[in-house]
Amino acid sequence: MKNFLTSLFLIIICIIFSIFTVINGKSKTVLSVITPTKILIDLDNSKTPDNNEAVCIQDVEAFSLEPSEEFFDKYSKKFNLTLNDMISLGYLAQEFAQKNITNKKVSINLTQNINKDCKFAKVYIDGVDYGEILANSGFGIVNGEIPAENKFKTNLENARKLNLVILNHHSGKFHTLDCPYGKAAHDMIIIPKKQLPENAKPCKFCHNQQPQNKKKYKLKKDINIYNIPQIPQPPLNVIDGNIRVYFTDYTKNLVPNNLCKTTVCQEFVKLVDNTKTSIDIAIYGYDDIPAITQALKQAVDRGVKIRFVYDENYYTNYTYYKSNNLISDLSSEFRSDKTASKTQSNMLMHNKFVIFDESIVYTGSMNFSRPGISAYDVNDVVIINSKEISTLYLAEFEQMLNGKFHTAKEKLNLNNRFIIGNSEIEVYFSPKDKPTKRIIDLINNAKSYIYLPTFLITHEEITKALINAQKRGIDVRVIIDANSTSTRNTKHKILRRNGIMLKTENYAGKLHAKTIIIDDNYLITGSMNFSNSGENKNDENLLIIKNQNIAKAHKNFFLYLWTMIPNKYLKQNAKPEGKDSIGSCSDGIDNNFNGLIDKAEEFCK
Repeated sequence: MKNFLTSLFLIIICIIFSIFTVINGKSKTVLSVITPTKILIDLDNSKTPDNNEAVCIQDVEAFSLEPSEEFFDKYSKKFNLTLNDMISLGYLAQEFAQKNITNKKVSINLTQNINKDCKFAKVYIDGVDYGEILANSGFGIVNGEIPAENKFKTNLENARKLNLVILNHHSGKFHTLDCPYGKAAHDMIIIPKKQLPENAKPCKFCHNQQPQNKKKYKLKKDINIYNIPQIPQPPLNVIDGNIRVYFTDYTKNLVPNNLCKTTVCQEFVKLVDNTKTSIDIAIYGYDDIPAITQALKQAVDRGVKIRFVYDENYYTNYTYYKSNNLISDLSSEFRSDKTASKTQSNMLMHNKFVIFDESIVYTGSMNFSRPGISAYDVNDVVIINSKEISTLYLAEFEQMLNGKFHTAKEKLNLNNRFIIGNSEIEVYFSPKDKPTKRIIDLINNAKSYIYLPTFLITHEEITKALINAQKRGIDVRVIIDANSTSTRNTKHKILRRNGIMLKTENYAGKLHAKTIIIDDNYLITGSMNFSNSGENKNDENLLIIKNQNIAKAHKNFFLYLWTMIPNKYLKQNAKPEGKDSIGSCSDGIDNNFNGLIDKAEEFCK
């Protein structure tokens, strides 16, 4: 018996060693950053995060958004830091970690250390120890000391300028970082005070305006204000072989900018920087995003040929985007959809796709604008590395570059169904391909759920198919943009009357995606709104991707958005600009297109 147990023990040790060897020997992808020293790594190559894939960085501590009491007690006096200082440093450290390690290929050396939260490991990016990168950033602590002292002082100075507060979305109140009532909200976010919605109110407990009457409070030892559960934000990307899908979350950024700090912008710039010969751009229009403009200029300087197709109103002054000339001036060929026909011209060239070196397609719902590129809006972006799919997109691009837009185009007699790794992909172009028939076929065959985070629904047949799915027991849920309740032919009332759960979103930015997720199998996405114009008039592209990892990732993102929007908007309609919509009265944007901005808007007063 003793020999048997000894043999069994040795076998178990060998198996564990083998697992460690396999994991340590292969490159893995970082899915997301939980804290600067705790990251999710795709250890099983499933492209989706699992609870057992959390990896903690060995031999280094770092500032985080939720410092433990132990961390606070250990370092507050030593480095002369308040709790506000620590959380503010954690805010910057989180940004640093997300920028430097998210989506990166890493190699890992697992150690024997493990706890209930994660496995400990050394993690290497291009052969460089991430722990050392963190230590040298001024955010890391090694053996109780901060190695990069000068960087730490700079970080602390920048952190104190942030003036961070806790915003409770549902109550509209904001709190100091050390306020226990702020941390108790399940849907709280930490943001710079300058990004607060105009109608946000200070918490009376922590923002008492009369200091002499301010009550002193002491935290009870049995209340942990640092780790109260919040709504977990799912990973905002999924990578499966030659396909990458990104989602932008507008609950975190309440003011648009052109700084190119988001993954969707930085990935685009990387593609431009790596292009060798050609960039073919078909987009609704262009805001000046300096990082993108500069990257395109540098591409031209090294011999890359740019061609450009864009939308233009028959009455040029009404063209929505005003910086198209920045790209056309760099292009060897360019053309708008404006023609002598007013009817044709006022249909939209509504695509948002770019082809790099005739082999990579960047597409989705995102406009190349400040709201789009800064994640102020919700969008999907899909990047596909495929010569075959690029060839199809290129054929569509050539039609438009040669002056055939909208109903004047010809249907492409090319294969539109592809197998790329684990994905089956179908590509459709409006108005000739009539993709709604295929969409309805998928809705009719749904077995479990149909979720739609989408700008609007006005299409009659899609509406009927969703109602029929609801009647046969399918879980149908819809989120539409607040603007869309006043859209001509909107179907939100009909959908609600027929028992479908439909929420209007209540944030400053637009829910600009045009997306359907079905049964953990299908993601339908692209530039096409679910409308008659989207299918039958405008130039659009739509993807149907059959891939469980991609569908599940978007389902998780949809459920996150669903939870962040109060249930009262199942019956009520949030106003796109007003006290209903978080941040809309202080974002400098005319959210409801009535010519009034922020305080000038009636519903913001």
